[in-house]
Amino acid sequence: MTKVAIVGIGGRMCGRIAHLVHEAEDQDLTGGVESAGNEAVGRDLGEVIGIGKTGHHVVDNLETIVGATDVVVAFTAPPDGTVTAAEIAGAARKPMIIGTTGLSSEQVDAMTAAVSNVPCVFAPNFSIGVTVMTKLVEDAARILGHEYDVEVVETHHRFKADAPSGTALALAESAARGLERDLNKVGVYGRHGDMGARTQEEIGIHALRAGDIVGEHTVTFGGIGETVQILHRAQSRDTFAVGVVRAIRYAAQADAGMYNMRDVLGIG
Repeated sequence: MTKVAIVGIGGRMCGRIAHLVHEAEDQDLTGGVESAGNEAVGRDLGEVIGIGKTGHHVVDNLETIVGATDVVVAFTAPPDGTVTAAEIAGAARKPMIIGTTGLSSEQVDAMTAAVSNVPCVFAPNFSIGVTVMTKLVEDAARILGHEYDVEVVETHHRFKADAPSGTALALAESAARGLERDLNKVGVYGRHGDMGARTQEEIGIHALRAGDIVGEHTVTFGGIGETVQILHRAQSRDTFAVGVVRAIRYAAQADAGMYNMRDVLGIG
């Protein structure tokens, strides 16, 4: 039985992850962490996520429970909570699952260094369908080639703080990889004003925010006379939570190293 602690337990995404971990036959939800001052701190973990009392209480410091944990899951806002969790988990040699988005390059570097001695699955999106989509986009870009314009559009609920989504960036990176381009040089984030005609090299990335939309991502390949689109639409946060449960199983048995969901699914 893999004992799991979740950092960011009061969030909507972590709530669904907690439910599925609780329901998994091979996993045991034994810990929850929230930032100091959060209303969940001190409450029974099960009451926070709506499954009844478990005897485990939400704490404000992962260090107090990491010793009794097998795998640490972190989805936090703001992102610096994930860096702190990585430092604690890495020092305790506990595998990690990290789904936090909006990390700066400096935070990614710090987090990566902190977990260098443990297995860590780090992904902007744990959906199995989205993971397959990144592979399809890379293959499509390589096959269609430079004559097709690439545009990525993502839509999320009004509460999402970072833009574009980590998934949109991952899809744009997949297209760039298939086309052997550097996204840092060719990425165009939204358009406004007199920008002139679209260049052949650029990859457009656009963010929409509305209502309670869980997540939609569309990659468009626009050619002369035809358009190819690859679309993923999430109807429930459970689509991501299911992937996290699979990632926990993978990390619990993996060697030290940084992994993504393609590795988990065996399509890396």
